[in-house]
Amino acid sequence: MDTATANEISIEFPDNRLLVDLCGEYDRNLTEIETRLGVQILRRGNNLAIFGEPGLLTEAQDVLQALYSRLEQGRSVEGGDIDREFRTSDATHDAQLEMFNATKVEIKTRKKLVEPRTDAQKKYVQSLYNNELAFGIGPAGTGKTYLAVAVGVNMLVNGAVDKIILSRPAVEAGEKLGYLPGDMKEKVDPYMQPLYDALDDFLPGKQLARMIEEKTVEIAPLAFMRGRTLANAFVVLDEAQNATSMQMKMFLTRLGEGSRMVVTGDRTQVDLPRGVASGLADAERLLSDVPKISFNYFTAKDVVRHPLVAAIIEAYEKDTEAG
Repeated sequence: MDTATANEISIEFPDNRLLVDLCGEYDRNLTEIETRLGVQILRRGNNLAIFGEPGLLTEAQDVLQALYSRLEQGRSVEGGDIDREFRTSDATHDAQLEMFNATKVEIKTRKKLVEPRTDAQKKYVQSLYNNELAFGIGPAGTGKTYLAVAVGVNMLVNGAVDKIILSRPAVEAGEKLGYLPGDMKEKVDPYMQPLYDALDDFLPGKQLARMIEEKTVEIAPLAFMRGRTLANAFVVLDEAQNATSMQMKMFLTRLGEGSRMVVTGDRTQVDLPRGVASGLADAERLLSDVPKISFNYFTAKDVVRHPLVAAIIEAYEKDTEAG
């Protein structure tokens, strides 16, 4: 018998011997589920009480009951079996593809369902699932980075990738980065804060902190990508208009087996020194005809912030066209 309140579910498991196997040695199986979902699981006799956000409670319950059923069939439960329960089944993958044939598009993350609001956003989300390399180009407030991070979290949760890497050029710091107080993380974090904010919307705080500590989630300046091959990762380059042509080439050639890359930027907000070409503009010029690379464009109509922001962007766009 299962009972539930808003932030707690209690599940009864009748066979105490199987419950011991379900929990694992030193409760390591429960710890694994807690880590993945950001919930807390306590054993009370023949019951497991799960504490956390409502959506996560249901997912934890489903995983625990599936593993218990496995034990009832005389099969063992190990780390790989837990991982398998979290990974996307063929049916789930098919459902994800069918989603794009419907009017409503949703991205499931640990904390919330994210729904693209405009046609351009829906096409963009579809391209992120369908292409190994996708570009999102347009003004601020159109959801380019936010939706990319949501898809990355969805793919990580479903086991399609093993890690998320978020990067942006710390161009505002320039050569003065070394003179800022603190260690390298403290110097760089202010430039990375928008990426932390997006992740915080989709992952419970404790789980996100643990993932960052274990490097399942990495947030780093673009310069730190040099020399790495990024396999089985979902990689986002934000503010790409501030990458130089050399940096852009370096980043794009990091793409490894099983990885997805998303490059987002706003062509009207280049902060590079005068005379230095934007790597985003170069990539757009050189790669627009390459198969399996998608370019997705946003306008003021796709701004999902305050309505006045869209009006401001439109005014500036008209002035640029007139000039």
